[in-house]
Amino acid sequence: MNPLQVDHIEPEMVRILREKTPAERLAIANGMWRSARDMLRNLLRAEHPEWSDDEVDAAVARRLADGTD
Repeated sequence: MNPLQVDHIEPEMVRILREKTPAERLAIANGMWRSARDMLRNLLRAEHPEWSDDEVDAAVARRLADGTD
């Protein structure tokens, strides 16, 4: 099994998510994606302080689209 794959969701979480509207679920997913993007951006800036903002943004976009380098 892929270590990033979730094979079990707690019944309480299923219930909570089912009570959300599609818009609410989309907002949650968007917030999670933005959080991942921001964490990746901060990591890359720390690892490559010599990179410009454009270089960091390009690397973030590549990783989010294609996975790790």
